[in-house]
This record gives sequence, structure tokens and C-alpha cells, in this order.
Amino acid sequence: MLKAVLFDFNGVIINDEPLHDRLLEQILLEENLRIKPEECREVCLGRSDRACLTDLLARRGRVVTEESLKKLIARKSSLYQLQIQSMEKLPIYPGLADLLFQIRAARLPLAVVSGAVRAEIEQVLKQAGLAQYFSVIVAGDEIKTSKPHPEGYLLAVDRLNQQFPELQLQPQNCLVIEDTFAGIQAAKDAGMQVVGVANSYPFHMMQRRANWAVDYLNELEFDRVKEVFEKAKAG
Repeated sequence: MLKAVLFDFNGVIINDEPLHDRLLEQILLEENLRIKPEECREVCLGRSDRACLTDLLARRGRVVTEESLKKLIARKSSLYQLQIQSMEKLPIYPGLADLLFQIRAARLPLAVVSGAVRAEIEQVLKQAGLAQYFSVIVAGDEIKTSKPHPEGYLLAVDRLNQQFPELQLQPQNCLVIEDTFAGIQAAKDAGMQVVGVANSYPFHMMQRRANWAVDYLNELEFDRVKEVFEKAKAG
């Protein structure tokens, strides 16, 4: 039975991947390093800033201390928040508001599970008028491992159970909305079913990896997805 819906953040709620790419390029330039075209996509898509920066620096023979890494992550996050603050209209994906309405009408709790820094997630949700809809946020700076590891999704289940003990939520009761291979793998390894949205990869690639695939959020037939969960329960 479907009891909760868990959203990825970058690439699902907000179309900010180009901004992240620019900021990573700037951060590396400040370290006298250059990033190659498409390298952000190859190394960072769907992963936390910690995992991304660690790998980008390691490729260049840089081994950073924990303190230095934290400073780089904080610098990038600060730049991101300034950019978001300056935007009159955030690039929230079309169809999100309608999907959130359908989920809330079904009285299902919502969570965000992301590799992004918590302050960034909270700022965007607040600025976009969406903060009140999400009961739980699991952010990249709160967990030890980045997607494709399932830690973030499993932690979201624990936190939702703390808030709603009557749910008795299990991973198989969760639907995840993702846009990257790493995110889909993390959700599946956590024991969850996944909708792959073709915001970062083509539809046919999402179709191969996710339980459901859509080009756009407004194409997701939420009632049909609920029926699949109900049939699984009955079976």
C-alpha cells in the first residue's frame, strides 16, 4: 500500500543543474583548477557536493582535508543561496504543483531526499511557497554516504515514522520521484518503487531503470500508481 512519496530535489523540484555546474566551475577555478566539458554531468549528477568535489579533486591529484572540503562545500552553498535569492521566479518544474496537490489530496506525507545542502533545500522550498508540504527533509550534509547508496532514503523512512508512528511505514510503502541513475539505484536498493522523470536523461533511459517513466511530472498518472500499490497489497 502506498503510504508516502519521497522527492529528489535538484532536477525534480527545481531545474538548477546548470547553476550547480557554473558554481562548481567557479569553485575549482578559485583552486586554480579547470573542469572539463560534461565532467560535472559524469561525476556529479545525482550525487552530493561532498562526493562530487572529492572525486573532481582526486582526479586532479588533490587530496583535501575534511576541514578544506567543508569550506569548499560551504563556499559553493553560499554562492548558490545568493543566486537563488536574486531570482524573481525560481525554475520550479512545471507539473510539480499539480502532483503535490494530488498527493496531498490522498493524505500522503511528503519528504525530500537529496544530496543538496539542507540550507539550499529549505531556502528554495520557502521561496517557492512549498515548504509546508514536506514533512521531512534528508539533506546531503546530514548523511555519510551519497546516492547511489540507499542511506538517505532509509533515513527518510525512519524520520517519517518518528513524525507519523501510526503509519508503520516500510520502504515498500514508498514511491520515489527521481531524475538520475544514482537516485533511482539508491531508491531501489532501499526497497522502494521509483518514477523516473526525463529531466536529466532521455525517457528511454529512465524507462529501463525505473518502475515508471515520464517525460514531465504532469504526465504521471498518480491514481494508476496508487492502484499498482493496492494490487500488490491484495496479492
